[in-house]
Amino acid sequence: MIATRVLDAAQRAPGRHETEGALSLAERMPRLILESRRVSSTLAHGLHGRRRAGQGESFWQFRPFVAGEAAARVDWRRSARDDKLYVREREWEATHNIWFWIDRSASMGFASSLGQGPKVERALVLGLAVADALVEGGERAGLLGLTRATASRRIVETMAQTLVADKAGLEQDMPPRATPGRFDEAILISDFLSPLEQLREAVGSLAGSGTRGHLVMVVDPVEESFPFAGQAVLHDPETKMSLDIGDAASWGAAYRTRIAAHRDGLAEIARAQGWTLTIHRTDRPASEAALRLLTLVAAARGTG
Repeated sequence: MIATRVLDAAQRAPGRHETEGALSLAERMPRLILESRRVSSTLAHGLHGRRRAGQGESFWQFRPFVAGEAAARVDWRRSARDDKLYVREREWEATHNIWFWIDRSASMGFASSLGQGPKVERALVLGLAVADALVEGGERAGLLGLTRATASRRIVETMAQTLVADKAGLEQDMPPRATPGRFDEAILISDFLSPLEQLREAVGSLAGSGTRGHLVMVVDPVEESFPFAGQAVLHDPETKMSLDIGDAASWGAAYRTRIAAHRDGLAEIARAQGWTLTIHRTDRPASEAALRLLTLVAAARGTG
């Protein structure tokens, strides 16, 4: 039999009820920090190397001259060896800001026996691990609306400590209003079960300044399959409302159709802004989604 549960507010801030007065983050979130470090250590950091064209000083590569470019960019010595014109490209050496939002609202506390843990725990581990890997790759990371972007090697501890202290975040199912820089990047990790119009407005607001971004939808396997039968009552952890639906099996097809439509709408929102969408199930390793995110960030930088 499949079992489900929903974490309360205290449990969505792991360790808070045990260590409210502690100053050390290691005492507040030891398990999640260790898990995020473990995931980060398994990632191929080379995928997020900074070997790309830009305004640095180190030589990177020669490439063919493109019509319309300034003639001053031509490397005449290299061009003299061939019948083509070549441009000397330099490696990009400027760091970038990557902004994270990790949803810790009530719906993220959902967990079933088919997953490896609650959605909020997976979201926290995934966000912290990716931030750690990005900082190792030379970028700056920060929490949207909460911290400044930093390249500190203690980014995991810094971000986690901030989240523990952010009680308001336990009630917010939408990212905070913020204006990242034009060349910054945003990574939003949530179940994105809010109305599509609200999500469209939130993503559009962040993308309006030229910020690129990635949506990571964390789902429990039960939320996709709805494998229930018999008499059932649905509970909304956000509004606290309940609905007696009778025979759960008769709701299955309609539920799955509704979820598929919502997901299609979310994909359209991301596509309209040039963002990416990743679906991550809690019965899969966190490293899978983390590696995909790093690949997407690297790909965006390579074409930006």
